[in-house]
Amino acid sequence: MSQQYVVAVVGATGAVGQKIIEKLVERSFPYSTLKLLASKRSAGKQEEINGFTYTIEEATPEAFEGVDIAFFSAGGSISKALAKEASGRGAIVIDNTSAFRMDKDTPLVVPEVNKQALHEQTGIIANPNCSTIQMVCALEPIRQQFGLNKVIVSTYQAVSGAGAAAINELTIQSERISEKLPNPEILPVKSAEKHYPIAGNVIPQIDVFTEDGFTFEELKMMNETKKIMSLPELAIAATCVRVPVVTGHSESVYIEVGKDDVTVDELKQLLATSKGITLQDSPDQQLYPMPFFAEDKDDVFVGRIRKDPSNKNGFHMWIVSDNLLKGAALNSIQIAEALIEEGILS
Repeated sequence: MSQQYVVAVVGATGAVGQKIIEKLVERSFPYSTLKLLASKRSAGKQEEINGFTYTIEEATPEAFEGVDIAFFSAGGSISKALAKEASGRGAIVIDNTSAFRMDKDTPLVVPEVNKQALHEQTGIIANPNCSTIQMVCALEPIRQQFGLNKVIVSTYQAVSGAGAAAINELTIQSERISEKLPNPEILPVKSAEKHYPIAGNVIPQIDVFTEDGFTFEELKMMNETKKIMSLPELAIAATCVRVPVVTGHSESVYIEVGKDDVTVDELKQLLATSKGITLQDSPDQQLYPMPFFAEDKDDVFVGRIRKDPSNKNGFHMWIVSDNLLKGAALNSIQIAEALIEEGILS
């Protein structure tokens, strides 16, 4: 990585944008210039990064002149308005929103799973949904070794996935939980007619409902998994739930493999040696993944692996990861690193 690149971060003042900047520095990403782009409201503010002072600029089409890589994390509407403006000026866009994920001409990439899809990019690469990323990281080694026929997932998603306002609401409600006066305004969906408290509660709705009873978040997981793993006929269903945790998504995942006579030990050995996976699975020592301990960690943590008692090819597992890191910022940077490694970004 001797060559250096002009890098732009769109949504630089947001939670994911801040994590992208943090990881660019931590991983010594080879940038010569770092452009921090945000709303007009934030333009002119200064930020100290790795001993240097940067001035935030307004995200406009002209701001992408000369940019090699543009990380987008400012919401779908901004991506729809500016991503093609950036790619049209020569940048490769790595987009953290749902704007392009299911577009047939846009690669949807988790480098540990489908890095080869980067060669199909035409200027925009989509970063998958946070819950999808951690799940496919754990499932891909299993698919390669034993096949994968079915997935049923229930998520336990942290409020940071809904933004800073949701974190603030959880904090305030937690402090006043005994008063039973939560005054919710954000969750489950800010634009919805009803809102519910998250402190001391679990909300079985993330995003709005579709006609078939699934939410858009659930459909994202289902459709994105099929696309990333190139399994269009995969039997998959998801239930996505918001829980009163600040950071770190957890998932209870049931799978059915294609090969007979697979053992729990074989799955454990496989995952223990898989890139980006940390196996935490010692029930006798009460060792299993938890979001409290996954925060600020890069890996996806897997545990509670056990065989289904009624299906010889069925297994259950528990998957946890920091939704702001591997679920967003880190995966984006790993995509950029892979572009360089694959010789795509010259």
